Amino acid sequence: MFEGVEFVNKEFFWLLLALPLAIVWYIFKNQKQTAELKISTLKGFKLTSSLLPKLKHGLFILRLLALALLITALARPQSVDVSTKTKTTRGIDIVMAIDVSASMLAKDLSPNRLEALKKVASEFIKGRPNDRIGLVEYAGESYTKTPITSDKAIVLRSLSSIKYNNIIEGGTAIGMGLATSVNRLKDSKAKSKVIILLTDGVNNSGFIDPKIASELAVEYGIKVYTIGLGTNGMALSPVAIDPRTGDFQYARIQVEIDEVLLKEIANVTGGKYFRATNNKKLEEIYEEINKLEKTDVEEFKFYNYDEKYRPLVILAGILLLIELLLRNTVFRSFV
Repeated sequence: MFEGVEFVNKEFFWLLLALPLAIVWYIFKNQKQTAELKISTLKGFKLTSSLLPKLKHGLFILRLLALALLITALARPQSVDVSTKTKTTRGIDIVMAIDVSASMLAKDLSPNRLEALKKVASEFIKGRPNDRIGLVEYAGESYTKTPITSDKAIVLRSLSSIKYNNIIEGGTAIGMGLATSVNRLKDSKAKSKVIILLTDGVNNSGFIDPKIASELAVEYGIKVYTIGLGTNGMALSPVAIDPRTGDFQYARIQVEIDEVLLKEIANVTGGKYFRATNNKKLEEIYEEINKLEKTDVEEFKFYNYDEKYRPLVILAGILLLIELLLRNTVFRSFV
C-alpha cells in the first residue's frame, strides 16, 4: 500500500506510542467498572450465553484503529513523480587537427603514434555528445577530413579511416593545418570554439606561417590546445621505404618537436600546451582537455506530489462512525 510513498512529517509516528498506553488504560478501567456479586450457589438462576458482552471490546479496537489511521494521516504520506528535462545551451565546436606525416608511424607509442592517437581521440569524441566536432588532416599540406558536425558516428568513422598515405605532400605544415582548422570554425555561432592541434615534429612545409594562423584564431575567438606527441630522446621511426616490399624501414632517430612554437600558439590563443610522451600521458591530456572545455547542460526536474492522507482520514471517519452507531444501538445496554 505504501510502496513508493514518503512520509513528510515522520515525527507524528511518535504518537503511536500512546496506543499501548491506551490499551493498558482500557484494561484497567474495564476491571474497575465490572461489578462483583458473591452468592453461595447459582441454583435457581437460568444461565444464558451471549456474545454481545464479549464483542463490546470491538468498539475499543475500532477506536484504536481509527486513531492509528489518523496518526498515519498526520505523518502526511505522499508519492512523488519526478520527471526530468535537460536543456543544452549552445555547445562547443571542436576541430581536431591531426598530423598524418610519416613520422606519426613511429613506435614510441603503442602500436604507433597515429593509432594511439586515434584510440584516445575516439574516446574523447564519444564523451562529447552535446558538441559538434570536425577533423582536419595535415602533413606537407592540409585538408578537411570532416566538417564540424553533431553526428558522432560520421566523425568516428572518419577518424578510424585516417592513415598515412603518400597522396598528401610530405613534411609538417603546422601553419596550414591550423589555418584550415580556423577556416572551419570562423563562421561558427557556438559559445566556444576550440582547436586541438597535434603534431610530432617541426613546421617545415606549407606557405602559411603558424604565427599568422594563430593570429587568425585570436581574431575569430578560437582557443587552440596544442599537443606535442613523441618520447624524449630517440624513437624507432620510419626512415625509408623498401623498394621490394613497399614497407617502411625503421631506425632510431632523435625526436624533434617545436615546443616553443606550440607553446606560443597555445598562449596567444588562450589555450594550453601539452607533451604526450607515451600512451598513458596522451590519455591524460585528452581527459584534461575534456574537463577544461565543458558544455553547459541545464537539468529541470518537475515534481508531482500525490497526497495519500485523504483515504486514511476517510477510513478513520468510517470506523468512528461505525463505533458510534454500534455503541448507541447494539451495545447500548453494555456500555
